[in-house]
Amino acid sequence: MHEIAVGWHALTSTWAIPAAFLGVVWGIFGGALPGISPSIAMALLLPFTYGLDPVTAVVLLGSVYIGAEYGGSIPAILINTPGTNSAAATTIDGYQMKQRGQAGLALGISLTSGLVGGLFGLVMLVALTEPLARVALAFTPPAYFALGVLGLSVIASLSGKSLIRGLIAGLFGLMVATVGTDPVSGVARFTFGEADLLSGIKPILIMVGLFAVSEIMAQLLEPAWEQVSTSSTRLQLPDWKLWKRLFKPQVIGSAIGTFEGVTPGAGGTIAAFLSYNEARRWSKHPEEFGRGSPEGVAAPECANNVVTGTALVPLLSLGIPGSNSAAVLLGGFLIHGLIPGPMLFQSNPDVAYGLYAGLFVANIAMLLVGLVILTPCIWLVNRPRPYLLAFIFALIVSGVYSIEQSFFQVGIVLAAGLLGYVMRRLDIPVLPMVLGVVLGFMMESNYRRSLVLSNGDLRIFLDDPVALGLLVTAAALMAFSLWRERRGAVSSPVETR
Repeated sequence: MHEIAVGWHALTSTWAIPAAFLGVVWGIFGGALPGISPSIAMALLLPFTYGLDPVTAVVLLGSVYIGAEYGGSIPAILINTPGTNSAAATTIDGYQMKQRGQAGLALGISLTSGLVGGLFGLVMLVALTEPLARVALAFTPPAYFALGVLGLSVIASLSGKSLIRGLIAGLFGLMVATVGTDPVSGVARFTFGEADLLSGIKPILIMVGLFAVSEIMAQLLEPAWEQVSTSSTRLQLPDWKLWKRLFKPQVIGSAIGTFEGVTPGAGGTIAAFLSYNEARRWSKHPEEFGRGSPEGVAAPECANNVVTGTALVPLLSLGIPGSNSAAVLLGGFLIHGLIPGPMLFQSNPDVAYGLYAGLFVANIAMLLVGLVILTPCIWLVNRPRPYLLAFIFALIVSGVYSIEQSFFQVGIVLAAGLLGYVMRRLDIPVLPMVLGVVLGFMMESNYRRSLVLSNGDLRIFLDDPVALGLLVTAAALMAFSLWRERRGAVSSPVETR
């Protein structure tokens, strides 16, 4: 009851409730634009949270995440183009329902299944996060360093086809994290005489550049997406008979979404496709899948909305972002001097419990806003691409400049965007670099503190049982990833001419 009271007070004493509605609206619009992922929609608003109070800021970003997951289903159903990666599975049956004249029903199933998944994911977030955080309260500096190493080992599951490319990106991030003042001696490092770099490069600048600016560059070279039909589409909620039929795929989506959400690097896309496959396996009408099955819309939409809650479990309990969106939310915490992890519940319980309450409001707001926002979304998807990209770019520049009124920081964002575009062209994953930037300071500072405590003896990392366990786990994860990559290379030899 105390936690509920703290969360309610945090909501009612700040602008968190209006921020939840605003975040959902922006998220739905952002998700409805093909190519604008939830993380990009969050990154676009990240600079504007600088002047907000912490509770309002994190609730705003979390609400964008929730809204974008539903918004991605709108173009997936209407134009067979997923607005977000996780909505790709929804196109299979959602667009077929639209072809049969059931677009409104498909959108209604997406909305209601998203609500079910979002609320279930929130329950899992509340149930799993604080117990893990209590365990982490016993961490010492060596253990925190080892935790950072474990966080970087997540790169193995985020590297796509090449672990080497993922490690390269992670090293880029660690290099960026060392720019600025040494955390122990106070000596300036890698600043090249530039006073603006003495305080380091803020993770928010790297995130906005890698996610948003690089996406603009990529879309400039892609063909325009299909235009939505101008015919009227009305949202239609499922009736009780259909609700009973959708119960099983929603249960499947909730279970898979929970597991995939708490697994770093998995995310909503994998959860959506796995849920779709299992829903078809357990359906009484598997022959309808691929031809416009309501179950084929409910299962993936429920799963990717569960992930909006469960993906935050490792972030809030251990301070490790396991997805793009969680990394951007971490940036929102860092802007306000907050470090997600075990101490958050001790030092800033109003922020943690306020976020829980705000996410509940955001899920309810998704239902209310979704009932009236369909027509504006169709209009937005139909706008010419140059206008949309110009608007987004202007939003990025103005938002970054508003942080400290610095054109130097705008330049850093543009440089990060160019780097992100080059990384995309070279098929180097972006998220490992973000992890390196975010975890770099925590790792270095705790590594240096540990050596100060032990007078330079590296055995302190082996003498601490928690640190040793985390390091062994990180090594095992890396070894497993190397074995899996090697096995895949052997089983798929390169064809010779």
